[in-house]
Amino acid sequence: MQPILEMRGITKTFPGVKALDNVNLRVAEGEIHALCGENGAGKSTLMKVLSGIYPHGSYEGEIAFRGEVCRFSGIRDSENLGIIIIHQELALIPLLSIAENIFLGNERASKGIIDWKKTFERTGELLKRVGLKESPQELVTNLGLGKQQLVEIAKALSKEVKLLILDEPTSSLNETDSQALLELLLEFKQRGIASIMISHKLNEIARIADSITVLRDGSAVSTLDCSDGQVSEDDIIRDMVGRSLDDRYPPRHPKIGETIFEVRNWTSTHPLHASRKVVDDVSFAVRSGEVVGIAGLMGAGRTELAMSVFGRSYGNYVSGEVLLRGRPVDTSTVGRAIAAGICYVTEDRKGYGLVLDETIRRNVPLANLPGISNGIVIDERKEARIANEYRDRLRIKSSSIAQETVNLSGGNQQKVVLAKWLFAGPEVLILDEPTRGIDVGAKYEIYSIIGELAAQGKAVVVISSEMPELLGISDRIYVMNEGRFVGEMATREASQEKIMAAIIRSSGRA
Repeated sequence: MQPILEMRGITKTFPGVKALDNVNLRVAEGEIHALCGENGAGKSTLMKVLSGIYPHGSYEGEIAFRGEVCRFSGIRDSENLGIIIIHQELALIPLLSIAENIFLGNERASKGIIDWKKTFERTGELLKRVGLKESPQELVTNLGLGKQQLVEIAKALSKEVKLLILDEPTSSLNETDSQALLELLLEFKQRGIASIMISHKLNEIARIADSITVLRDGSAVSTLDCSDGQVSEDDIIRDMVGRSLDDRYPPRHPKIGETIFEVRNWTSTHPLHASRKVVDDVSFAVRSGEVVGIAGLMGAGRTELAMSVFGRSYGNYVSGEVLLRGRPVDTSTVGRAIAAGICYVTEDRKGYGLVLDETIRRNVPLANLPGISNGIVIDERKEARIANEYRDRLRIKSSSIAQETVNLSGGNQQKVVLAKWLFAGPEVLILDEPTRGIDVGAKYEIYSIIGELAAQGKAVVVISSEMPELLGISDRIYVMNEGRFVGEMATREASQEKIMAAIIRSSGRA
């Protein structure tokens, strides 16, 4: 097949860091090309070069699209040729309609007046192509993440896409929505639309990719041809991390003791709709040295449960109590929850976990400022020492603790969030989607940290949409659906089928 894209000798340098080093990438017409690598390997940087976010002149090398050398000065230049990028953080405006989002900046207008009839008709055609039945006038805020992702793709189609770039497109989706998205990419392939897919979900890549380019430390170390079906996940991992990972999950020998953390009859309602229970009479317990998983589909209420328990930071508290070592504790504010020894690692590290325009040094001690203070004054030497200790302990890849967290890779941002809460000295640590959007090597390191905390006698709760992950790191699993716990099982007796069966039975669909 003829190449639609060739990137030759791409080198991109930031102060103190060579993010890309002489990278070559070739994508054929109608091909699904996967881009793999550990966090910080250079995947997103390469795509930002391609899309013009990093303009010509800010990097070395050249880009050829359909045989013509391109010098993009901004993202509009690449979009005009049909190169469309969809970022991991969706760029939709929640309180605008689907139609308004799709044509924002690309309005169907005549003499400065928007032609709404034409806009809605064209939106309807695009929604049909991506399999959405919603009205063009539906507000985006009323859509689930899976449907929002499809709206982004419809927006790309409105710009006559020739090459679609997707950065972690399924990282926030449940299994059903992920499969629907992958089927859509295969359909686009039949229509001759090429795709570049950045993903850490190796099973998805192995299923749909025609070829895979693996980046490591800013260099392209291999390009794998998947046409004969001989490329395995182990092959990809070996090239990504430079070694084989014989076991995806670190070995553990749990020593489980007495109950440390208990939630009884917890009920919380929606922050805007008081009659709607998002958490309905939930009770659970976690013992010393135990890792407890909470499984469930998107929208089951897992995050809402965690946030409402942690300082009532979501929803309206109705009833229930939290106990630590058998005694009731006050978790009515975030500060009181932290003081009680309960910490929560949010699923939204960029929105809630970090101050992105601050440095590693400033972010690490945020949940425990008294730990670096003399009275009311920050001890800057102690602050620097603590930040360096956690940078080394968690192997955070950065130029120094002075690097702003916005410039770190997703996996390293997640490690900074973990460092922040570890420095707070938790008795109970609740981790919400702790490995979302990060690579297999960083996942292993985070699993190791979870195991270390359990070995220290801490109570650990892990919320994850990846069932193999819960089965690999948990001692016991609760299953949640529609705001309630609908199953509990020891991990040695659990399976993906048993978890799904519990969900289906509780939904009345069995």
